[in-house]
Amino acid sequence: MMQTEQQQQQQQPQPQNQLMVQNSGSLSFSSHMSKEDEEMSKSALSTFRAKEEEIERKKMEVREKVQLQLGRVEEETKRLAMIREELEALADPMRKEVALVRKKIDTVNKELKPLGHTCQKKEREYKEALEAFNEKNKEKVQLITKLMELVSESEKLRMKKLEELSKNVDTIH
Repeated sequence: MMQTEQQQQQQQPQPQNQLMVQNSGSLSFSSHMSKEDEEMSKSALSTFRAKEEEIERKKMEVREKVQLQLGRVEEETKRLAMIREELEALADPMRKEVALVRKKIDTVNKELKPLGHTCQKKEREYKEALEAFNEKNKEKVQLITKLMELVSESEKLRMKKLEELSKNVDTIH
């Protein structure tokens, strides 16, 4: 009979348990408890303890799962940190070389600017000098042409004069 009462108590969850707690609470003030009340009280207490133990066991299971997950997360974090360090180690020498080459390019660019200005200035000066040279050369050609014309005309005039003198000499004889 005791087992059937316990089974009935376990099958009827909340309301009867509350009733038992109320009964046990009100019975605790009385000095004499009936055997049936005592059994109900023990049954309710053992049911409460069983549920508490089950809750505690489930809490422990969840804690273990959480600890396992935390362990995995820590391992993954360490692994990712190592991968990041390897990547940084790989990128670091190249980064230094790239920075060095960029610095050299900047230096060469700074040196090229004044050289470019100098080149442009010299080109302008060269064009001006070439233009002046060509003008003077043209002037020289014109002067040579004029000289040749003058020399040619002078020769003609001298030849004409010589011919006249030669005729005059011939007529004197």
